[in-house]
Amino acid sequence: MRRKDREVADFDRLVDIIGQCHVLRLGLADGDFPYIVPVNFGYTVHDREVRFYIHGAMAGRKYELLTRNPCCSFEMDVPLKLDCVEETRSVTMRYRSLMGRAKARLLEGAEKERAMDGAIMARYEETRSFNYNRAAVAHTAVWELTVLEMTGKENPVR
Repeated sequence: MRRKDREVADFDRLVDIIGQCHVLRLGLADGDFPYIVPVNFGYTVHDREVRFYIHGAMAGRKYELLTRNPCCSFEMDVPLKLDCVEETRSVTMRYRSLMGRAKARLLEGAEKERAMDGAIMARYEETRSFNYNRAAVAHTAVWELTVLEMTGKENPVR
């Protein structure tokens, strides 16, 4: 990382940034060009291991690419504010972000239901107790992304 002054290396701080993010951008291998898709997500942290949980159709480009190659990259960020700094006559974006690599695994049966209830639906106050259509889970792909490495960066509001 070029800007070491903006690096976030503390694991707990990285997890805090994850909690502030609403969208995970998933980078998948697709021939000569990467395929990037924004997804909603849930996550768990156990013994300093982060796992993301995403869901989607059991068909389509994301499903096909993850099935073909489960190695993926991810990025997430929290834009804070655009800052015009009078003293230096410069403009900078204030933000928090992280990116990394993960390996995806398609979940089935009870594991899939636990991920849907315990990570994805449990993430937000509005969905924690929502009585959603559980029959739809049988027709939904739920992926667990085990984080292999991640780095963080921030340019906080001063």
